[in-house]
Amino acid sequence: MASAAEQLAANMNFGAFGKAKELQQRIWFTLGALIVYRLGTYIPIPGINLDAYAAIFENTQKGILGMMNMFSGGAISRLAIFTLNVMPYISASIIMQLMTSSVPSLEALKKEGETGRKQINQYTRYLTVVLATVQAYGIAIGLESSQGVVHDPGMFFKASTVITLVGGTMFLMWLGEQVTARGVGNGVSLIIFAGIVAGLPTAIFQALDMTRVGQFSFLGLLLLTALAIGVVFFIVFIERSQRRLLIQYPKRQHGNKAFGGDSSFLPLKLNTAGVIPPIFASSLLLLPATIAGFSAQSGPEWLRTVVASLGQGQPLYLVSYAAGIMFFAFFYTSIVFNPQETADNLRKNGGFLPGIRPGKRTAEYLDYVLSRLTVIGALYLTAVCIMPVILVNAYSVPFRLGGTSILIVVSVTMDTVAQIQSHLLAHQYEGLIKKTKLRGRRR
Repeated sequence: MASAAEQLAANMNFGAFGKAKELQQRIWFTLGALIVYRLGTYIPIPGINLDAYAAIFENTQKGILGMMNMFSGGAISRLAIFTLNVMPYISASIIMQLMTSSVPSLEALKKEGETGRKQINQYTRYLTVVLATVQAYGIAIGLESSQGVVHDPGMFFKASTVITLVGGTMFLMWLGEQVTARGVGNGVSLIIFAGIVAGLPTAIFQALDMTRVGQFSFLGLLLLTALAIGVVFFIVFIERSQRRLLIQYPKRQHGNKAFGGDSSFLPLKLNTAGVIPPIFASSLLLLPATIAGFSAQSGPEWLRTVVASLGQGQPLYLVSYAAGIMFFAFFYTSIVFNPQETADNLRKNGGFLPGIRPGKRTAEYLDYVLSRLTVIGALYLTAVCIMPVILVNAYSVPFRLGGTSILIVVSVTMDTVAQIQSHLLAHQYEGLIKKTKLRGRRR
């Protein structure tokens, strides 16, 4: 028999959405914030010769700058005030997660609940300022070393560039927090989502134009569209897949009454690490190409050899990329999910897995199940990220399918839709409660 929540979800329609005024206000606020973000990606930092910078960017966009430019919605190619985007904040969040697992004081702070979480978030903001300052200063130095890019090099340009870029990152971090609190979905994820989706119309028009002039066949375009839809369905299926472990709670006798004896499930996702492994692996592999691009082919011979071997589509690149994704999938999963901590929490609350002793045996079983799931998740991430590289290089596909970008787009879309559904459910519950109170007063 369906639960009350499932019955309400089945009865949700556009009429229910029209009555949810608070949800509509949240959606409008989210859209307004994303429009402000997109406008900021077209405002360049002061003191830059954009024509000279565009010529240099053409030589380096195949490196890590190209990937980061995709995430920033083209802000790097225009050298906008949002060039750094929210990447320093994401890096700071990952570093803080690593530190909370290795530093005892931060681990104890994490266990304090809401107070500890707020304190860790504050530390994350401070670390974001430090990382953004270092990256902005490096960008300023790199721009001054490029011929003809900066109109008036000097200390004033460095200071203005650092202040502008760090201010843009902090504004986006604040904007993302406002969207999370007053809008719908995770604000930081939606900002990255908007940057990726902003480049989608250009890629579609580019594919249609290539088909029109005969550079790409019409049949190939149809197959490409069908493959893209299939990849999206495959990602949704895997992202929603999970292994549910049955947890049993014993009955407790208080006088003549028995309490407890309930059961629940511990959900373990197939892809616990999310999109972090592809981002880390691609960043490490594209770093040599970026360095070589900035050096204008004047670097040492060994660097050019490494860059040629790690070119996109080369066998060494594909093997290294797959190995990097597999490694970071296991590494990040071990940080996100701690089997020993989960087993201790179950034992403290009186829960146990049927047929498995609490404590050490439970932790070993959770680690065994999680390792098997991580293997499947890592293979899934590898397949989704390797496929577009093969298509682009072997079949001259005009734009990429799958990869980190589509993983982010699908994941953020699923999360946002789930939050919209939860708001609609809450609105319907409130309506039922009001109707019940009115009936009680009439009686």
